[in-house]
Amino acid sequence: MNDGTSRLSLAQAAYVVARRDFRAILFSKAFLFFLLGPIFFGGISIGAASITQKAAENRDPPILAVTMSQADTDALVAARDRLDQLIDLPRMERVASNEADPGKVLADTKRNFGAVLAGTLEAPRLIGTPERIERWRGEVALAAAAASGSGTSYPEVALQPTATSGASQKSGRVGTATGALTLLFLLTMLLAGMVMSNLVEEKANKIIEILAAAIPMDAVFLGKLVAMLGVSFVGIAVWGGLASAVALAGGAGIGMLPAPAVGWPLFAVLFLVYFAMAYLLIGSVFLTIGAMAPTVRDVQTLSMPATMLQLGIFFLATYSTSDLGSPVELAATAFPLSSPYAMVSRAAQQPDLWPHLVALAWQALWVSLFVRFGAQLFRRLVMKSGPQGSRSGGRWRWLRAR
Repeated sequence: MNDGTSRLSLAQAAYVVARRDFRAILFSKAFLFFLLGPIFFGGISIGAASITQKAAENRDPPILAVTMSQADTDALVAARDRLDQLIDLPRMERVASNEADPGKVLADTKRNFGAVLAGTLEAPRLIGTPERIERWRGEVALAAAAASGSGTSYPEVALQPTATSGASQKSGRVGTATGALTLLFLLTMLLAGMVMSNLVEEKANKIIEILAAAIPMDAVFLGKLVAMLGVSFVGIAVWGGLASAVALAGGAGIGMLPAPAVGWPLFAVLFLVYFAMAYLLIGSVFLTIGAMAPTVRDVQTLSMPATMLQLGIFFLATYSTSDLGSPVELAATAFPLSSPYAMVSRAAQQPDLWPHLVALAWQALWVSLFVRFGAQLFRRLVMKSGPQGSRSGGRWRWLRAR
């Protein structure tokens, strides 16, 4: 039996631990009550997304594209500059001649156009999303009247609504990115704490010592992380099913939300993959803390710096959401603990896929490093031993039976 156990690979040993922990947690009564917790966090995610979307819009306000003749455009911009000292008017920019295609202008997400102003000063025509052109209707009439010198005689602005614009699409994607980022953070912080509590309980029952004597600590740590990740996916499936049922019952659907740049199917896959990476990264840190703490009280004390670090990482990723390509955003994607959050935000706003392959490989590397470091630290400081000692056949039979 001893010879058989020595031939177990790291993956096989981790699978035994993962299977045991997964069954023990999934069929416990505490897990059923645990599933009720995230309902209260749903409102927080929605509120944070709407607030950040509004802040991004204020930071990069939409521009009114003017496609009138050169003389009308010059008079309109000059009138706008005079009136802007008294009233807040949209920034105007000439894009082409009056033959320009409004659909192509509004589809240009790089220039953040909110609407297109065509026609003449006497008969302006405003093209854009319904809410945007209705908001700018009076301001355009005021500027056109000042530009034409008609005094208090304001022209009738013809409204031509469209489905979307570059500005509304960009703002909507920022909102989608922030909502997904916030949801990812809440799920990770909510579920990662189970790793610590489970390990502290097994330390108190001396189970961890049997596991450490039977298999390498790397396999113990990896198996527990995989088990908790599997339990987390079960929780996400339950919560996602309930949320979908509520949305369908209320007549809402995913089509009503701003679509991410990579599309909803691929974005959902990337969200789950980045959740797994974020969970494994912070879970390995929490697992090391739980292994070092002798009591639950010590866990709470030692985990406080890691929790504060996670909050800082969340604010860093949120700050970089509306400024892709900036040094802050690149730093957030490179730092391993913030990389999953920053990459989820990038998936919502940019369609490129190759950065995600690089980021996932980078994050997987750091997961392996964190697991190896935590296992060695636990073995040297808690077990107070060097290399793995001889394995006990009786203890291994007990583990296999569990």
